[in-house]
Amino acid sequence: MRPFLACLIALFFASAHAQTVAEPVLSARAWLLMDAASGQVLAAHEADTRLEPASLTKVMTTYLVAEALAGKTLSPQQPVTISERAWRTQGSRSFIPVGGQVSVDDLFKGMVIQSGNDAAVALAEAIGGSEEAFAAMMNRTAQRLGLKDTRFLNASGYFEGPQPGHYSTARDLARLAAALLRDHPEAHRLHAVKEYTYAGIRQYNRNRLLWLDPSVDGLKTGHSEAAGFCLIATAQRSPRRLISVVLGAPSDEARARDSLNLLNWGFSAFEPVRLYAKGQEISRLKVYKGAENTVKAGFSQDFIVSVPRGMAGKLAARLDSRQPLLAPVQAGAVIGTLKLTLSDQPFGEYPVPALEDVPLAGWFGRLWDTLLLWFR
Repeated sequence: MRPFLACLIALFFASAHAQTVAEPVLSARAWLLMDAASGQVLAAHEADTRLEPASLTKVMTTYLVAEALAGKTLSPQQPVTISERAWRTQGSRSFIPVGGQVSVDDLFKGMVIQSGNDAAVALAEAIGGSEEAFAAMMNRTAQRLGLKDTRFLNASGYFEGPQPGHYSTARDLARLAAALLRDHPEAHRLHAVKEYTYAGIRQYNRNRLLWLDPSVDGLKTGHSEAAGFCLIATAQRSPRRLISVVLGAPSDEARARDSLNLLNWGFSAFEPVRLYAKGQEISRLKVYKGAENTVKAGFSQDFIVSVPRGMAGKLAARLDSRQPLLAPVQAGAVIGTLKLTLSDQPFGEYPVPALEDVPLAGWFGRLWDTLLLWFR
């Protein structure tokens, strides 16, 4: 199922709402606002410009740590010996002792809540054997998630000076945040914790929005001279969750203000429309050479899109099937495209998966359908 979901987040279609809802004016160099459930981009500026992400890099490190914990190649109480390289890492730190042993759980909290660069390096070494090998894992995962304009050189995003070879974009970072929310909600919940104490040192989460807006529950701040002030923020105001990415703001205050303005604008200017419920059959599509002649098409989660307020009645949908569709078909495989229009203008395109398996037919059924395809 996951490849389909990654594909859903990766797809972007320029929408008609850009003509009907004025986008906010922000101070950041680049920014983007995304509907987390559908991957729909509500507004963007310089969203595909490659920029240094600073500590936003740690969202990918968090994703890989969560993968390792889920796959049980790491355990929360597993001790990690702190290397000199991890201990010497500068910037924001968790103050872990060189040569000492620190649990994965403490390192994870130190990286997520305190933005500890030293904790990020220690976790990278525990998973990859070295930070360089872990960076290669980060880049492979970026490719798998469809992050086409992202390249990582280390686990923390910290460099002593500009490092143009380490980059991402507002669009890719929003997709990465959506993947973390989708695949590892337990890891995402850590980002809402406001403070963490390790070795008697209390440090506070740098995300100001956690104190300013109760609907905000993440996600990550970043700052360097080259990157400016950056923030990936996410807020849940039922039933919608939005993700904002702000890159290159001039100050800590500006990135918080820009992010909050962007989120507030998205929630107020758009309204959610649930087109299909989880598991709802949109259509039955013809299948050739299968044990069944048709397959149910639909979504594995409620399919909700954000529409400019007051325009829900002007939204229309059409399902295009990928024909000829040949068995075997696995549940979750993309078998069609849902095309949306708003006021008869293109609004979005989304891949539609199969809701069930359709195995191969017997030899006679396959032969018969082969003949049908010849004359199709």
